[in-house]
Amino acid sequence: MSKTENLLKLLKISYPVVQGAMLGVSTPKMTAGVSNAGGLGTLAAGGLSPEKTRQLIRETKQYTDKPFAVNLFAHDVPVKFDIPQISKMQDFLLSFCKAHQIPFEIRNAEELKFYGYEDQLDVLIEESIEIISFTFGMLRESVVKVLKENNCLLVGTATSVEEAVALENSGVDLITAQGTEAGGHRGSFLCRDQLPQIGLMSLIPAIADAVHLPVLAAGGISDNRGLKAAIAFGASGIQVGSIFIPTDESAAVESYKNAVLTAADVDTTLTRVFSGRWARGIKNAFMEAVENSGLEIPTYVIQNNLTSVIRTYAQQNDQKDFISMWAGQSSSRGKRGSTADIFASLVKDGW
Repeated sequence: MSKTENLLKLLKISYPVVQGAMLGVSTPKMTAGVSNAGGLGTLAAGGLSPEKTRQLIRETKQYTDKPFAVNLFAHDVPVKFDIPQISKMQDFLLSFCKAHQIPFEIRNAEELKFYGYEDQLDVLIEESIEIISFTFGMLRESVVKVLKENNCLLVGTATSVEEAVALENSGVDLITAQGTEAGGHRGSFLCRDQLPQIGLMSLIPAIADAVHLPVLAAGGISDNRGLKAAIAFGASGIQVGSIFIPTDESAAVESYKNAVLTAADVDTTLTRVFSGRWARGIKNAFMEAVENSGLEIPTYVIQNNLTSVIRTYAQQNDQKDFISMWAGQSSSRGKRGSTADIFASLVKDGW
């Protein structure tokens, strides 16, 4: 049995394709669309409250009876705050928002509310979620034990060989190898001094040779050629996200979808301005303004919380210059249509 056949059996899917989580873009209908088409849909739940997590899980179950994964953020919730740093950033954001007629109010740092993955565990177990993927780090040993006792498959994210080996040793069942081409947040968690920026075609064989687990390839894959190439390089399957941004089921606003479809190969960049964590997205006015401010950016998830009101307002008013338009380097190869149609075009020539 081939590595890919083993993956299909393990995940109970028909095609070696996993949908990237894409918090803020993916929806229960997108997740269900991928699962119903024979892949593994992923419900984005990173950083959400237990109540919201349960609501989204139950909504997804209304649209599919197939397996789907729930994605978590495996980072530590901050307990200490750099008040002067946060104050300077909020002053800048207030001035920026006034100039662009965006509502913004200064908040006390102590009032910011964050949720960690451990807050969601009871919900995942009660809702009988069988596949849990995560990024930004490793789950605590006690959490892995509880999830394994409840027959959960665990999928961790690695951006380097060192991270992949650490994840394997922690007890995960699959590893997503995230190349630097990938859209959205980097899953890096071990290399504090230098962000790993390894291209996917270098990363796949390096990780596949270093671990004994199935490897999912993520980053810059947009068509059947990419699927076949990833498997040829040693992956068991792929994880794709950006090609689903323009779909009918996507929560992305029209200007975001259009920006993705018309992006040139040089239009994405890595930035920390929206969330405090490195992520790849399409350049816009907000990104440029914060980067040119010279300010020190608060850590994730503090910066993410500070900018949330701006992103929400821009989303509601379809203003792409103030939205975090996460997208990979091949995102312009996406197309309009249903999630099912885009999925079908990806796998139609086999693997």
